[in-house]
Amino acid sequence: MAGARKIDRGDTDAACPVHRDAAGTWQIRGYADGRALLRSTETVQAGLGVETVEKLPARLRRPVLYRDGEEHREHRRQTARYFTPKRVDEHYRELMHEIADREIALLRAQGRANLSQMSFRLAVDVTKAVVGLTDSKPGTDRRLEVFFPEKFSEPGFTSIAGLLGYVRQMRAWGAIYFDDVRPAVRVRRKARRDDLISHLIDEGCADGEILGECLTFAAAGMVTTREFINLAAWHLFTDDALRTRFRAGSEAERLALLQELLRLEPVISDLKRRTVSEVVLPSGATIPAGELVDVAVSVANVDPGVVGDQPLDVCPGRALSGGAGAAVLSFGDGPHKCPGAHIALQESEIFLGKLFALDGLRMENPPRVTMKPEISGYELRDLIVAV
Repeated sequence: MAGARKIDRGDTDAACPVHRDAAGTWQIRGYADGRALLRSTETVQAGLGVETVEKLPARLRRPVLYRDGEEHREHRRQTARYFTPKRVDEHYRELMHEIADREIALLRAQGRANLSQMSFRLAVDVTKAVVGLTDSKPGTDRRLEVFFPEKFSEPGFTSIAGLLGYVRQMRAWGAIYFDDVRPAVRVRRKARRDDLISHLIDEGCADGEILGECLTFAAAGMVTTREFINLAAWHLFTDDALRTRFRAGSEAERLALLQELLRLEPVISDLKRRTVSEVVLPSGATIPAGELVDVAVSVANVDPGVVGDQPLDVCPGRALSGGAGAAVLSFGDGPHKCPGAHIALQESEIFLGKLFALDGLRMENPPRVTMKPEISGYELRDLIVAV
């Protein structure tokens, strides 16, 4: 049963909460076991292209997303200050308002707009400020659209399509490096600023390594935030009571509503890890070393033992147990929990608050939905809004 969900993630029953499927991957569908696996220090990152990254020369430092252990923990400890709620409030809140006002003004002037494009420009410009990509040439959003297409070509050199896909991807890498990353690095090598790129320079990172980190943050901070803003807007447009509640609510109430929507519809549903030694889960299940594990976030997030009755309904402020936060596992958990969670929620609340305050706002057509099966992630395009 889909309940209030817009995105069909399949069966939500956790009757077989931990099992090894026919392909040899361990599937975890319950909240307690999922959180324990994500928090375990006996696992390493899997999926999300880690297999490709592992083929890079050993001398190249991996982006933080693909590192584990003490090196990863130390990096997260040193960079945590860029993502705290206090810093977001002091350094980025005003910027979020300025960018949101700019996009709303464009909508007013044109009368209609593609929400996917509006929200992507918002997410790109906010993330650029956090990372330090503030000296880019115009068009970062267009360059990233090329780098993160809706459909990737099959890799390899055994077909014309594969070869052309490789060439396009290398050109996209080059465009982002020369037009976004290199200008920022040049400025900061002369004079450091209080941002992530300056920190990476102080750590001795080469330009190519900084490019890798920037693209990681582009995927995590820009692409996923765009999808969630479109998903939340879709819910608000199609639920009169929810829209009224959102428009009348305080900032805290709107944030709670957005976190509930994210609990129900996580942007990325499959989080994968590989065990490096035996892991014993709270349920008593034991996963041996060297096994691939897939935590089904979209199922764990509706675990009735944690979220209570009617888990597939939208119920902001619902009572949660088991130490779960309002978004449950939508931002992950453990060492690789998303550091930019507060940034994503804050910019979404500010932008959607301004958007739905517009008189006469309407949705001309719902979004086109496609899925990324490797992460069970959704992409929403062509949601047209008008005033």
